[in-house]
Amino acid sequence: MKDTSEETVYEVPICRHPIRAQVIVPGSKSITNRALPMAALANGKTRLRGALFSDDSRYFIQSLRRLGYHVETDELMKEVIIDGAGTDPLEHERGLDLFVGNSGTSARFLSAFVSLGKGRYRIDGVQRMRERPIAALLSALRDLDVQIHDELGTGCPPILIEANGLRGGRVEMNGKDSSQFVSGLLIAAPYAKEPISIVVQGELVSAPYVEMTLAMMRQFGVQVEKKGNIFHVITGDYLAQDYAIEPDASGASYFLAATAICGGQVRIMGLGQQSLQGDARFAHILADMGCTVRYEKEYIELLGPVDGLKGIDIDLFAMSDMVPTLAAIAPFAKEKVRIRNVANVRIKETDRIRACVTELRRFGVTVTEFEDGMEIEPCAQLQEGVTVHTYDDHRMAMAFAITGLKVPGTRIANPACTAKTYPEFFRHLENIV
Repeated sequence: MKDTSEETVYEVPICRHPIRAQVIVPGSKSITNRALPMAALANGKTRLRGALFSDDSRYFIQSLRRLGYHVETDELMKEVIIDGAGTDPLEHERGLDLFVGNSGTSARFLSAFVSLGKGRYRIDGVQRMRERPIAALLSALRDLDVQIHDELGTGCPPILIEANGLRGGRVEMNGKDSSQFVSGLLIAAPYAKEPISIVVQGELVSAPYVEMTLAMMRQFGVQVEKKGNIFHVITGDYLAQDYAIEPDASGASYFLAATAICGGQVRIMGLGQQSLQGDARFAHILADMGCTVRYEKEYIELLGPVDGLKGIDIDLFAMSDMVPTLAAIAPFAKEKVRIRNVANVRIKETDRIRACVTELRRFGVTVTEFEDGMEIEPCAQLQEGVTVHTYDDHRMAMAFAITGLKVPGTRIANPACTAKTYPEFFRHLENIV
């Protein structure tokens, strides 16, 4: 990395030969930030092995400590030890501020989590967090008798909560904006005063993430009945345990994508056919585009295409975090790539549709933008010497670094933004090329 007159940039190395690598990516952010509140609510000591240490997980750990939970961390060993204490620490009559940076999971999960207690809470983050809607979750919590509102009247943080426990009962939630709203309420639901039934209206975006939440709740000893679009959670306690966290499938996608355009073979270790993470199925997309994929118990293996990448027309509603990854390699396909039904990514860390379109055009790629996606034309010769703007979005930085493996002179602005979920990303990328 080096400083320019504007900001720090990372110069992407050129991949000059087919990739031959085994990669171990950090622990899953999604699993880590679900296991943390479950372990805190459990009665007893839980050890989380393979935990992610990144900005998002540190904000959650910091919040648990401020709330009064005892949390020990060993970043070298990738372990977190939590003394679970149920809802006992959640009494803050004098008020407590929690700062979550730009961590959407922290803001959403903590809003439901602290509602289980008694006292006054304020949850806030950076400016972008103040632009990320949370109104659907606030409405659901109000239906469960939580006094909660958005301080600025925008439907976004800062969030003010006068907590007195969750009442329980039936509540409806719109599924189109974020699966994290549903997951946040599910995680808190076993500690409500009465059983909770969540009725999801419409199609649920990123549904595999809710399936992950349900699977983890069961692993922690809580049963959830799912009938169609209704989730019924009875009251009960999470079980303290020794819990292994999978490697992050979203982080793995970049190395799979790199092999798809550079050729060769990569194994993602520790991420196998039984993965809880829906994004592990990104390899299926690459298989449809001409790669060869094997799912084993202990790894996913991908071989680059024999005759170049094929185009694809795909609905990414179920794995919308993969939009930048697919967009970044789409120009190398032989036919058009159309990404559909992902309007929800406009309210992520940045507007990812607009950001991807803008950066692809910077490379000289022809792209058509739609409200819910984009269509990307093949490009025989991408513009060299491009500095990619990343909009303080970790996924933009990592995805377009993969583009840069094939385009000389590509630089990534603000590479430090990858610390949100994958602090070691650029070092690991250099190891495979």
